[in-house]
Amino acid sequence: MSNRTRPARARRASAALLALAPLALAACAGTVNLEAAEESNAYACAEISVRLPDAIADLERRSTNAQATAAWGDPAAVIYRCGLPEVGPSELPCFTIDGVDWLLDESDAPRYVFTTYGRSPATEVIVDNDVVRGPDALRPLSQAVASTEATGECLVATDVFGGGSVAPSESPSPSEPPSSTPAPSESPSSTPAPSASPESD
Repeated sequence: MSNRTRPARARRASAALLALAPLALAACAGTVNLEAAEESNAYACAEISVRLPDAIADLERRSTNAQATAAWGDPAAVIYRCGLPEVGPSELPCFTIDGVDWLLDESDAPRYVFTTYGRSPATEVIVDNDVVRGPDALRPLSQAVASTEATGECLVATDVFGGGSVAPSESPSPSEPPSSTPAPSESPSSTPAPSASPESD
């Protein structure tokens, strides 16, 4: 099994659902319509929500109609939602930003879905990478999420602001394990060369 944990497929369903939201908001500059997560009334979500920034990069925060949610940009390029079930083991790549571990689902690229790992409940952030880079969006949000207690951490995570990258294809790959079957040592030829016979007079 990989570093990063074993598959957690349930998380992707909500991610796929929310990934469509920014497209529907393109023509509307008013309140952003989002769906509250199951545990949006958790105390941890309240702790995060009161610490959310008024702007991300040059994107202004907009009002939303659901608890423990937020959006930035017009149309919305960053969407936040707290209260998802804690993420279990996953094969998704993991990145650490200011002490918070995030799993990345890039299946709907350039709309990336980031979900906290080792936090209960989980926080989900959708970023339109054509508008704002993932690390630039997650850094101020990580500072808010860090106000809650971590319950676990990724076994292997790329430290984005310590020289790593959010692009999985550019992240360092684990060292190659030694071959389970050692190369056979060279054996002598099965047919020995004939020995030289003494020269006859």
